[in-house]
Amino acid sequence: MYRAKLVASPKKVKRQVGKYELGRTLGEGTFAKVRFARNVETGEHVAIKILEKEKIMKHKMVEQIKREISIMKLVKHPNVVCLLEVMGSKSKIYIVLEYVTGGELFDIVANHGRMREDEARRYFQQLINAVDYCHSRGVYHRDLKLENLLLDAHGTLKVSDFGLSALSQQMKGDGLLHTSCGTPNYVAPEVLEDRGYDGAKADVWSCGVILFVLLAGYLPFEDDNIMSLYKKISAAEFTCPSWFSIGAMSLITRILNPDPEKRISISEILEDKWFKKGYKPPAFEKFEGSLDDINAAFAESDDCYVKEKKDEQPAALNAFELIALSKGLNLENLFDIEKKYKKETRFTSKCPAKEIVKKIEEAAKPLGFDIQKKNYKMMLENLKAGRKGNLNVATEIFQVAPTLHMVELKKATGDTLEFQKFYKNLSLSLKDVVWKTEEDMQQVPRDETSD
Repeated sequence: MYRAKLVASPKKVKRQVGKYELGRTLGEGTFAKVRFARNVETGEHVAIKILEKEKIMKHKMVEQIKREISIMKLVKHPNVVCLLEVMGSKSKIYIVLEYVTGGELFDIVANHGRMREDEARRYFQQLINAVDYCHSRGVYHRDLKLENLLLDAHGTLKVSDFGLSALSQQMKGDGLLHTSCGTPNYVAPEVLEDRGYDGAKADVWSCGVILFVLLAGYLPFEDDNIMSLYKKISAAEFTCPSWFSIGAMSLITRILNPDPEKRISISEILEDKWFKKGYKPPAFEKFEGSLDDINAAFAESDDCYVKEKKDEQPAALNAFELIALSKGLNLENLFDIEKKYKKETRFTSKCPAKEIVKKIEEAAKPLGFDIQKKNYKMMLENLKAGRKGNLNVATEIFQVAPTLHMVELKKATGDTLEFQKFYKNLSLSLKDVVWKTEEDMQQVPRDETSD
């Protein structure tokens, strides 16, 4: 019986990779899964990005993955997510990263709207610090956007996701990059024109879009029609809101210049009067990293493989995972809509785990979702494509206590608003599964009173 398996043993060994004990899944994409982990030697919390070797070889992504790892090893900066080490087994690549707990800058703007000017300037200063350092190392990010800017527990900005980054060595004979990539609303006009572009100048444009969003609460270039959007970007067709200060308006206008030759440079941004207010240059030690562990991780040799210990029993949340979850843990129910743009939700249940799996399956299928199950993890895949592709929802059940489970649903791919609509619909079928405290029972969720 499953219930018997949930009785924790103090000597139980969870899955371990090298010196890292793996915990809950933090995120899941097409080619990688990110797991929370703890260094058993130091107690340090980390995030481990796990890639299947077979999958990345099948899609001929080995060189791209190697490049992403190499770039992150080149960039050691207080405002960039730190890559700690890389390990490999016979079937997997493990990328050990700094664990950043404060969420995405996107969520702050989406949930609370525009920022005060001094707050937006502080984040923008940290972003420019990071981008300037990347460029000094010959690294061009090429996908700078709010979703790729994380915050640590102290509110320090951290640039993440170097999957689309380029190195100066990738430039053609004309000294330009030629791969069109990035997120449309943040992409520079010259990237869209597909005639070659300067990676540094394209990154500066994206930084300008980010600053605009922080101050305005919305994107400068937006249109449901992709061709109309491209026309707006190419013409730099945007209007600053009335609440922008003259200094902020002037700087944004100089950054969002559609002519890359006339666009302000980072060195000029650093001298801008509005930018310099309260500015403190970052203090850090330059680090020359070795790429030996990257080569070892991809090597086909047992001598290079990291040791793996596996525990086949369903996952149980232990103390260090509960502490890590505490900032965002919501033990109420699926009906909480305080955070309108949340990309994940959690609820607790006193039902047996197998029953929870069955209920989720029964609720998701009528909503058009195909379901893949592995133990007490599920991937719900919408067969119908939405406005940002198919919505995939990663679901996992954890033991909090022998008779209490936490269920976590996270958007893996697709649109955030579609994910929100999905779990609101799902919640209607899960009322009997979700555990409510006496306090919860006295409150009527706002979703139940709406039309």
